[in-house]
Amino acid sequence: MTTTIIKPRKNFSLKDFKEVWEYKELAYFFAWRDIKVRYKQTFVGIAWAVFQPFMAMVVFSIFFGSLAKMPSDGIPYPIFVYSGLLFWQFFSSALTETSNSLVGNANIITKVYFPRLILPISGIVTKFVDFGIASIILVGMMFYYSFTPDPIILLILPLLLFITFMAAMGGGLFLAAINVKYRDVRYVLPYFIQMLLFVTPVIYPASIAGAYSWILALNPMTGVIKASRAALFDNAPINWELLGISFVAVVILLIIGIIFFKKAERQFADIV
Repeated sequence: MTTTIIKPRKNFSLKDFKEVWEYKELAYFFAWRDIKVRYKQTFVGIAWAVFQPFMAMVVFSIFFGSLAKMPSDGIPYPIFVYSGLLFWQFFSSALTETSNSLVGNANIITKVYFPRLILPISGIVTKFVDFGIASIILVGMMFYYSFTPDPIILLILPLLLFITFMAAMGGGLFLAAINVKYRDVRYVLPYFIQMLLFVTPVIYPASIAGAYSWILALNPMTGVIKASRAALFDNAPINWELLGISFVAVVILLIIGIIFFKKAERQFADIV
C-alpha cells in the first residue's frame, strides 16, 4: 500500500499562482457560497451593505461637518465623507474577512488539501458586491448635489479597487496566519481598524495635515481616496505620484503577506 503525503511548499514561488489557477473552480465555489449565504432570500444582507456607510456618513456629517465645521475642500461634507467611506468600508471589511478566512473554514482545512490562498481571495469577492451596491447611494448623491464626475473615473476605478484589494489582501494574509495560532487577532483587529480610520483622510481632507501630510501618504488608502475624490468631484488634479507610491506600498505589503502566509501554511491543519 502506497501512502501519498501532500504538503504545501514552505517557500513562496510562482508555482503557487499556477496552483491557485488550477483550483479556480473551488475558488468560485467558495465565493458563490459566501454570496448566497449573504444575499440569497434575505433583505438584511443587501440593506447592511448600504446601511453601514450611509449611517456612518450621517453621524460624521452631524458631528464633524455641522458641529466641528470640518473642511471638505469645497465639497458638500455628506458626499465628501461618503466617497471616502465607500473605499474605506471595502478595505476594512475585506481585511476583516481575510484575517478570519482560515479560522472560519477550519473544518475544511483539516479534511482536504487545496491551496489555502483560495480562502482569503474568495472571501474578498463578496466585498466587491457590497461596494457595487453601496455605490448606488453615491450615484444618487452625485445627482442630488449636481456633480458630474470626470470620465476618467471609469478608467481609474478598476485601479483604485485593485490597490484597495491588494492592501486588504496583503495585511489580511499576514493576520490570517497569525490568527490561526493566536485567536486574539479577532478581538484586536476591530480596534486597529478604528484607529486606522483616523489616520486615513476619510472624514477630513489630507490637506488639513499641512506640513505633516507626508505621514498620511504612508497609508496606501490615502492615495486611493484622494484620487477617487479628484476624479469624482473634479476639485483637484489626480496626484499620480501619490497614487504610484500607494501602488508600490501595497505591492510590497502583498509580497510580505504572501511570503509570511506560505511559511506558516504547513501548520494550519495541525493547529487551526
